[in-house]
Amino acid sequence: MTHIHTVPLHPDILQAYAVLETGEPVGRELAVALGELHGPDVLDLASLAHKVKIRHGGSSGSIHACSIMNAKSGVCSENCRFCAQSSHHSAVIDVYGLADVDAVLFQARQTASEGISYFGIVTSGFGYRTMTKEFQQILEMIDRLHQELPDLHICASLGVLGEEPALELARHGIAHYNINIQVAPHRYGELIADTHTVHDRIDTIKRLRRHNISVCCGGIIGVGEQMKDRIEMLFALADLDVSVIPLNVLVPIDGTPLEGSDGIPLDDIVKTFALCRLVHPRKIIKIAAGRETVMKDFQGLLMLSGADGLLTGGYLTTRGRATEDDRMFMRQLQWFN
Repeated sequence: MTHIHTVPLHPDILQAYAVLETGEPVGRELAVALGELHGPDVLDLASLAHKVKIRHGGSSGSIHACSIMNAKSGVCSENCRFCAQSSHHSAVIDVYGLADVDAVLFQARQTASEGISYFGIVTSGFGYRTMTKEFQQILEMIDRLHQELPDLHICASLGVLGEEPALELARHGIAHYNINIQVAPHRYGELIADTHTVHDRIDTIKRLRRHNISVCCGGIIGVGEQMKDRIEMLFALADLDVSVIPLNVLVPIDGTPLEGSDGIPLDDIVKTFALCRLVHPRKIIKIAAGRETVMKDFQGLLMLSGADGLLTGGYLTTRGRATEDDRMFMRQLQWFN
């Protein structure tokens, strides 16, 4: 008779299995311990996160897919270190003002025809503290999209918002509003930008939540943070009670301060996604930038490590992946659910 020797699960992973039964998030101390796992234990952690996603995840067993349009590009006053659109950097990108409504409608129709049900309007710049002519144009775009594509969920990412713009977005039926905190709040000024503060973003999130707008808020991995900082970011997102959590993996862009940055280890990326699921058992966790260019052959592993959403098509200034390829990708992933 052949004897099969099984390797027991790491004690910290065994402790974390309580999430699978209860749907309650892991605590900070356990999350820190799990963040120190290495080798085969990381795959065990990923497996647990995948099981938690299936049982408790926010996308009800399906994959949450969205597409975005860069509706205003470049000449941003802020100095976010990873971003090609900042006027402080020398990245070569297309620069243009707010797109007209026909261009936005064309892109939205294309998104809907490809079977993607969430479409986001994204603009460069600090944001809109007050009601401006440009912001009013965006509201008119949203209304037209609702009228012509009633089954398409319209989202927006327009930067920092004041009270009246946030209220108007609620009145105009926005589905999700994206504004990321990017990193652990206490490291924002060091790792991301110092022309504004993370509190500008956090105040916007709280303002949106007061108006019952669902918030899509996450961060970026690979900008110089440590695992403990990523865990701190995950718990900050829990405090803000956001609905969708996009996680980006840095794509270093020439002409930005982070050009030439070294990539972070694959197991760190997997652990970050798995920990995000264990800290946020019932939220939608979305893979965004970096899944094709950084993860390459391993991007499916992130969908098996707790993620249940993805950004398809192009990003803002970097290429994405064809929606048809992603539809096949999503169909194949259903085999594991």
